[in-house]
Amino acid sequence: DLDGTLLDTAPNLGGALNALRAEYTMSALPADMIRPVVSHGAPALLKIGFGIAPNDSRYGSIRNRLLELYAQRITQETGYFPGIESLLQELERRRQPWGVVTNKPSHLTDPLLRAFGLYERAACVVSGDTTPRRKPNPDQLLYACDLCEIGPEQSLYFGDAQRDVQAARAAGMRALVALYGYIEASEQPSTWEADALIEHPAKLLDWLDEYVDA
Repeated sequence: DLDGTLLDTAPNLGGALNALRAEYTMSALPADMIRPVVSHGAPALLKIGFGIAPNDSRYGSIRNRLLELYAQRITQETGYFPGIESLLQELERRRQPWGVVTNKPSHLTDPLLRAFGLYERAACVVSGDTTPRRKPNPDQLLYACDLCEIGPEQSLYFGDAQRDVQAARAAGMRALVALYGYIEASEQPSTWEADALIEHPAKLLDWLDEYVDA
């Protein structure tokens, strides 16, 4: 997954939301209110920022403006989660391919990954508009497997949302949860039926070593 697993985009997305609120002469929301919902995308951000849902008549225009503001500052305040750079380097050293599957649209995914030099390193990049259906549907993950020429039974998906686990299960993959990501206090990852709950990216390597050696 991208947001909340690979890159810490919450400060940037939160900044875009607060910039949009400012355009409506609304005060800024605190970061700790925005951060837990970032993995749920624009619908969650607009719910806490404006109290609107996708069926609201204003939703489309406000969403478009939010994404426009985000695109203008897409690399600002965004960075790696601690341990991610070392994780990717070790996977590449082992010649174990890794890729990105995200519900983020490609016009935002691609420039973000290119800015961090990740687009060229990834074995695949599958965005929210790459396939007709997005996570929790398995289509994106199965397409990623096709691109990498690796079967789902030989793959795992690492994300910070329940839909990530659901998509992996539906695709026939192992599913791991990034506990360091954007998880709301009301959510219970232990009930998502993942193969493991990972507190730090380095622990993914420990799990992988154990699984591969098993």
